[in-house]
Amino acid sequence: MNEGRSLPDRDASTATGTEAEGTISTGTARWFVAAATAIAIAVAIHQLFNLRVGGYTMLEGMYLYVLAGIFLAIAFLSFRIRAGASPHVPWYDWALAGASLAVAGYFAATSSVSLDYGWEYAPPQTAVWVSIAFYLLILEATRRAGGLTLFLIVLAFSLYPTFAEKVPDPLSGFTQPFSDVIPFFMISAEASFGIPMQAFGNLVIGFILFGAVLQHTGGGRFFNDLAMALVGQYRGGAAKMSIFASGFMGSMSGSVISNVLTTGAVSIPAMKKSGFSPRYAAATEACASTGAVLMPPIMGATAFVMASWLGVPYSEIVLAAVIPSALYYFGLFVQIDAYAARRGLAGLPKEEMPSFRATMRDGWIYVFVFALLIFLMMAFRWETTAPFYAVALLLAVNQLRRGDRFTAGRFIDMIASVGRTLAEIVAILLGIGMIVGAFQATGLTGPLATELVHLAGNSIPALLIMGAITSFIFGMGMTVTACYIFLAIVLAPALVQAGLNQLAVHLFILYWGMVSFITPPVALGAFAAATLARASPIQTGWEATRLGVVIYVVPFFFVLNPALIGQGAPQEVAVAVASAVLGIWFVGSAMQSYLAFVGPMGSGPAAILTRVLLAAAGFIVAAPVPGPYGLGTIELSLVGVVLALPPIAVTWWQNRPVRQAGIAARVR
Repeated sequence: MNEGRSLPDRDASTATGTEAEGTISTGTARWFVAAATAIAIAVAIHQLFNLRVGGYTMLEGMYLYVLAGIFLAIAFLSFRIRAGASPHVPWYDWALAGASLAVAGYFAATSSVSLDYGWEYAPPQTAVWVSIAFYLLILEATRRAGGLTLFLIVLAFSLYPTFAEKVPDPLSGFTQPFSDVIPFFMISAEASFGIPMQAFGNLVIGFILFGAVLQHTGGGRFFNDLAMALVGQYRGGAAKMSIFASGFMGSMSGSVISNVLTTGAVSIPAMKKSGFSPRYAAATEACASTGAVLMPPIMGATAFVMASWLGVPYSEIVLAAVIPSALYYFGLFVQIDAYAARRGLAGLPKEEMPSFRATMRDGWIYVFVFALLIFLMMAFRWETTAPFYAVALLLAVNQLRRGDRFTAGRFIDMIASVGRTLAEIVAILLGIGMIVGAFQATGLTGPLATELVHLAGNSIPALLIMGAITSFIFGMGMTVTACYIFLAIVLAPALVQAGLNQLAVHLFILYWGMVSFITPPVALGAFAAATLARASPIQTGWEATRLGVVIYVVPFFFVLNPALIGQGAPQEVAVAVASAVLGIWFVGSAMQSYLAFVGPMGSGPAAILTRVLLAAAGFIVAAPVPGPYGLGTIELSLVGVVLALPPIAVTWWQNRPVRQAGIAARVR
């Protein structure tokens, strides 16, 4: 979870706290983290359900300050000053935790006065000094939780308003003194306590709690068994099981690395045992875990920030993400099936397979809870409260089941794990909130968007390529959430200004921010899986790049044709999806040199030419834009189908002897 550690996860939205486990194991710190987390969750429930216990309610600013103080304190107790986990909490970390509670408590107590008198622009001297203390605490917490790279980026942007006039165009802006900038960051609703932190307080906290409770009550084991029961018996069953299991688990946890390390510990040995090479097994797990973070219904913390940023219900983000996510997993499935067919890899032995009926009988409650969560979000629009209802149901049922029933110790461990995860998110969000504040304070957002459009020469393809490259670069050094927020300020307005769909633009940024998890030279998801598989990290990264090819093209497809995120008439959406599915099937088959229902595509120069032609035809079929000579999207897809016919025919002809031999054998 921490970039400064040996195996960082730049997506700060895990519900398991895997990488942070072990930082606090016993003693006073463990009890403090558990108690503080329980208090924060109780405060959130009181606020989000508008309970008015004792007739009292909090302003949103006060509520966010309370959460910030609690989780910053937990962050200092959970992450050491130097990289590496240690159960011992030094005295100065306790002091920093106490200081976090004190400064946040000051702003919580004065939030009403601050709002009335506009402290973000004219704070009293005491508020200035407390703001500076808060600023330094947030910087240090961001460094510990997010790593040195993110810390340096936040530090540079937080100081940027103090010298903005000296920066050449197009980055020049209004300069303000340090003593004005820092209180603006800490007090206004446009910086640290702006949209990112508001999304945390209203949405993220409930879903992270839900994911953790689901994991700790046996949900992870159920989804793994369900995936095995569904697809384990088919060719390449171990790898197909990895897709489903990682998809289920990753959607809950929202973390690529945690997902790789948990589901990969089971799926990678199973894949190797059934005949997959270590490199391919690791790449499959990395791609499946990366796609899971983009899969509804949870999608990690970034999707909640996106919903708040765009001012739309979270359910709208979920519905928009369904089709791209399904296309990505379909492309992965096609390649795995082709790989297994080409190498004659059978499914898992029947004796190793769990019974589907028994799995559903024991774990039906998890399916019901997911259905309840989705129903409450879609039918009643209860995005903020739905996960708490789901958690209450899980905890109630859990105590009736013997195998997964909580003991006092297990319950404390779960609460502490949730606290560490939430603390990491808060530390990062408060830091990157200052990036938002820097652009707001200098008035740079609008002019920068205009300048980007000008640099691209008003060319939408050029602007999208610039956006993809920028998202990829920032995704290598920042958390996905931090990358998204930064680009939502800098890049998204330019793309929207160019006439692209706003929701599609924001999903485009999110997708390309995730690409670096499977793309060398960083490829943290692939490298983590390679460690489990004992494979070459770089070779695994390149294999993952080939397996995950769909993730590179699907964002261009849906940003150019919003029908692929469900924005359009039903028939338009149906045609776009059908074309995309057929095109991805062609591309995936060409990548693995095997065409399902036809046979292997052979080897040698002629086979390479056939595969290239089939891949090109696939891209043309799936292309969501009109073609040359006045061709519409449907006509262009038909042209692609015609181009695919020769490679299909050649492959069919090459495999004719094999088919005839099979027919003869069946006759005999």
